[in-house]
Amino acid sequence: MSDDWLKDDAFADPDDPAAREREQRRLEREEKRAKKAGKKAEAERKAAPPPPAAAPAAAPPPAEPPPPPPPPVDPLPPRTPEEEFWDEEPPPPPVVAGNGSSNRRPKPNLGFLGAIGRHPFRLFAVIAALFVLVFLNALFQPFHGDGSGQVQVTIPKGSSVAEVGDLLSDRGMISNSTLFQVRVTLAGKRSEIYSGHFTLAHDMSYGAAIDALSTPPVKRTLTVTIPEGYTRSQAAQVAEEAGVPGDYTKATVKSKYLDPAEYGGKNAKDLEGFLFPDTFELKPKAPVDDLVQLQLQDFKRRIKGVDMSYAKSKNLTVFDVVTIASMVEDEAGVDSQRGLVASVIYNRLHEGMPLGIDATIRFATGNYTEPLTESELAIDSPYNSRTNAGLPPGPISNPGLESLKAAAHPPKTDYLFYVTTPGACGKLTFAKTEAEFEAAVDKYNSAREAAGGNSPDSCGE
Repeated sequence: MSDDWLKDDAFADPDDPAAREREQRRLEREEKRAKKAGKKAEAERKAAPPPPAAAPAAAPPPAEPPPPPPPPVDPLPPRTPEEEFWDEEPPPPPVVAGNGSSNRRPKPNLGFLGAIGRHPFRLFAVIAALFVLVFLNALFQPFHGDGSGQVQVTIPKGSSVAEVGDLLSDRGMISNSTLFQVRVTLAGKRSEIYSGHFTLAHDMSYGAAIDALSTPPVKRTLTVTIPEGYTRSQAAQVAEEAGVPGDYTKATVKSKYLDPAEYGGKNAKDLEGFLFPDTFELKPKAPVDDLVQLQLQDFKRRIKGVDMSYAKSKNLTVFDVVTIASMVEDEAGVDSQRGLVASVIYNRLHEGMPLGIDATIRFATGNYTEPLTESELAIDSPYNSRTNAGLPPGPISNPGLESLKAAAHPPKTDYLFYVTTPGACGKLTFAKTEAEFEAAVDKYNSAREAAGGNSPDSCGE
């Protein structure tokens, strides 16, 4: 088989310099092999023994025929394309001016993956860059909308940014609480998230949620706060100032939501003591009856958590406990002494002594700010606990939960008296005997004279 197949246009392009160069090298190799084969045949011919000498004869022998020509050299067997490929010498690398070497082969170009293989740290840089891009996309949500639908949510007062994020995430308004907190921090609005009622959307972007929560909400409710120890008349003034329409005093005489008789107050003339003090949310134009209803329901719920077993062992009803608690609320200047005040009331009831509590006289006279006069101290009223033994006819204010607990189960003491401690921020001095009490009263009166006749119960320096 001839090697002319390499010249076929299907395999070699005569106009291709590389093809012409390969063809030239092939011809040179064929020529070398032919010369090598001819030299080998010549060497074999010379190495052959000479023919024997001819015996003398009378007549010369006939001339011997010339030796046969050397056998023709068989052509090399045809070569496959694979053999031709591997026999080819690779073309010399191009000489690059200035590189100092003409034998350096060019490095194969493997593209992007090859560059990463030669420099592994680039792979980590690429991964880090992708991670940053994914994180920033999740954080800033450039293609995220404002959500869908409407969701009503109330942000409690004093909620932290983390609590707000958890609330929105649990309700499906945002996708991730942590990223929401990061966005709030980056926006510099951690202190600008409002509490209150908001209308948001499902699956809204962090930016949209932050914009909505950092805008003051439209006030949808009326907030009314009744302090502990306020009477009905004092609470009526609060309700009026808050803008609650209606007559609070009239609305608190009786109600279908609570009957004092159910708690032992068969002769109660009104709901004094059962109007639980708290903060209430009303609709802007809700009538005052709604406020009274919330107070009564709040009382019924709170009183269930008060242990009445000790008071019942003293033959006291819930109405009696509420009455005692109302006096404790007014008399105790500090929370830690509520139980001690209640113990004095219990001990005086046990001894059959008048309670001598000025707060009951203030309730009877309506004087809550000025010093009581002699005539007021001698007022003819069942609420005058200086002239009447036992409990007054009913509560003199609306006590809070701690006073109710103290009145239901006070600590056991031997105290029968107490008096305001001068300059002690409302603290009381308790006494077991009348002599101890008189000494404390003298100390109080001296401080009062030094204060120009004013009550010396303010905090000292």
